[in-house]
Amino acid sequence: MTLAPGLCSITLRSSTVDEVITIACRAGIEGIEWGADVHAPPAGGPKIDALAARCRDAGLDVPSYGSYLGMAPADGDDAPVVDAVLDTAAALGAPMVRIWTELGVGPTAPDSDRRRVIERTAALVDRITDRGFLVAFEFHPATLTETAASANALLDALDRPDTRTHWQPDPALGPDVALAELGAVAPRLAHLHVFAWGAGGIGDRHPLVDGAQLWVGALQLAGHAAATLPGPRYALCEYVRDDDPEQLVADARVLRRWLDELEPDDDHGRS
Repeated sequence: MTLAPGLCSITLRSSTVDEVITIACRAGIEGIEWGADVHAPPAGGPKIDALAARCRDAGLDVPSYGSYLGMAPADGDDAPVVDAVLDTAAALGAPMVRIWTELGVGPTAPDSDRRRVIERTAALVDRITDRGFLVAFEFHPATLTETAASANALLDALDRPDTRTHWQPDPALGPDVALAELGAVAPRLAHLHVFAWGAGGIGDRHPLVDGAQLWVGALQLAGHAAATLPGPRYALCEYVRDDDPEQLVADARVLRRWLDELEPDDDHGRS
């Protein structure tokens, strides 16, 4: 499978959509996962139609819509919110919707909490796939996708064929352990969230080139991953040092170089 350089729009939260597109094009980005919190809020409408048109004009794919469905505890009937998210994903032309499981309910939570979250997630996945979208989970601490083992357990429990997981490294893990984690979810992989953080987490960000020991191997693993997707699998740059657009440009160019250097006889190599 081809791997392509991409961007999570939340990386540039303080930028307008036009600025995000301009920076992405300058950086050689090929696709953007638009976030629902700032740049592409739910409900569709003329602004989202215009954003989709800008992406098409710029030659940018929209491989996924980054929603926050499932992240907060259930609070009554969420059908209108789900419909609004799916209307926006449709307007953007995204084939996939990224969702969460409830933040604060992780793999070691009581059985009753985990069962509750799995049941809610199953209903949410069904609502999304009934509209013709793939589903990808945010791979995140303090959720049921905190680790590869817990993400696979969730996917096994759901048993929905159109459901995948994104993957991002836990900065507390060394490269070898992180690569083993990626390998364990590779058959169900959607896209990658790519960053270089130190052990201090999101506040300890480094240029992506500092993460070569992890990411060169991770890109090869992701390229071999079996889960079929519409279009390429994206390595989506996320949360760069100092939220600096120039750092994003530098990181994206490093990412492109790594992708170009993948072995040419790999079935996922770039042509």
